[in-house]
Amino acid sequence: MTDDAPATESAASPGLRSVLPDLSPWRVSADFRRLWLAGLITNFGSFLTFVALPVQMKDLTGSAVAVGAIGAVELVPMIVFGLYGGALADALDKRRLIVHTEIGQGLLCAGLLVNALLPRPAVWPLYAVAALSSALGAIQRPALDSLVPRIVPHEHLPAAASLNSLRWTVGGVAGPALAGVVVAYAGLGWAYAVDLLTFAVSVALVAGLAASPAAHEAARPSLRSIAEGARYAWSRKELLGTYAVDLAAMFFAMPLALLPFLADELDAEWSLGLMYAALPAGALLVTLTSGWTSRVHRHGRMVVLAAACWGLAMAAAGAAHDVWPVLAFLVLGGCFDMVSGIFRAAMWNQTIPDELRGRLAGIELLYYSAGPQLGQVRAGGMAAWTSVRTSIWAGGVLCAGAVGLLALCLPKLMTYDVRTNEHALRQRALREAGATASAPDAV
Repeated sequence: MTDDAPATESAASPGLRSVLPDLSPWRVSADFRRLWLAGLITNFGSFLTFVALPVQMKDLTGSAVAVGAIGAVELVPMIVFGLYGGALADALDKRRLIVHTEIGQGLLCAGLLVNALLPRPAVWPLYAVAALSSALGAIQRPALDSLVPRIVPHEHLPAAASLNSLRWTVGGVAGPALAGVVVAYAGLGWAYAVDLLTFAVSVALVAGLAASPAAHEAARPSLRSIAEGARYAWSRKELLGTYAVDLAAMFFAMPLALLPFLADELDAEWSLGLMYAALPAGALLVTLTSGWTSRVHRHGRMVVLAAACWGLAMAAAGAAHDVWPVLAFLVLGGCFDMVSGIFRAAMWNQTIPDELRGRLAGIELLYYSAGPQLGQVRAGGMAAWTSVRTSIWAGGVLCAGAVGLLALCLPKLMTYDVRTNEHALRQRALREAGATASAPDAV
């Protein structure tokens, strides 16, 4: 018996490792570790402000319209500065851009703290900070996204995408819960103060990153350089397919705006918080078991399959008549959404030229921000025209149909294989040549 035990444990270990997240990017890149930890810390802090800001607006105005207007003032800066931020990320040192925008975010948080401590806090700083924070975040995001392929070896980029997704989903599940407790029991001032502290820690971490200057081929930031990025995206039909599939999935099948009404119809108002947590919980489940993603090579097919299954899961959630199946299908939908996101990121990181990564990340941010917003409008409008349930299940069916149609119209997306794609092979060769050139001479 004792002789058999080690053999059993040894045989089980490879299977377990094949499921658990691949930590190779952590082991081989100190800069990735710094960036990952900085993102995790600020993610928790940002959720404090994400919850505290609308709560404070409600307390000051008592108006649902005033609270909803926060999203409106955030959307336009995100779109405009996301595109310009992509051009900046290609033209400037990425590390410096990340550090400066992180410092700017911290100063904005300090402004919220000062305003909250006043005897009579003003309303206008809340809108001003929301708009400016959205602009800084949009400038920073392309630099963050385009830095990862520089600091992680080419073959470990899918694993890096999974680990970054894990960071976001952990924050998405635990962040709002922590924020709710801090705001309810400690107060708005403490929420802003803790967020400010997380920015200070994050700045210290990202300041230690190695310099990441612009590529020699990078264009100066301008409308022409932004248009150059758009033309490149249009020429890459497999990349265009990832944008289009994600936009279709979010437009037709994003149900968040209708969840409060769905909970009422199910006579389960108590379940609303669980409904909101279900999608990130599903995403977290995938990232915690994402070791298998590194062994998948046909990323385009996985993007399409996962997006179609996301739509079907949302259709099932809309058709279910009991709250527990609804929650189960929402969790399942979160799983498929994360699978699609992981393989979209892998395709982008492994095929886009270094001098264009920032601008392509800016375009991705445009789709990422516009899709869910337009999806809320679609969901609310269809619900008013038909019903809440119909809006959800019909949207899911339309999502699956639209994704299938896009797959037929964009065959390059379906045939994409990282082992044979010319762009992936070119980037791998460039990375290997760069590693060889920078390696010390053999003794």
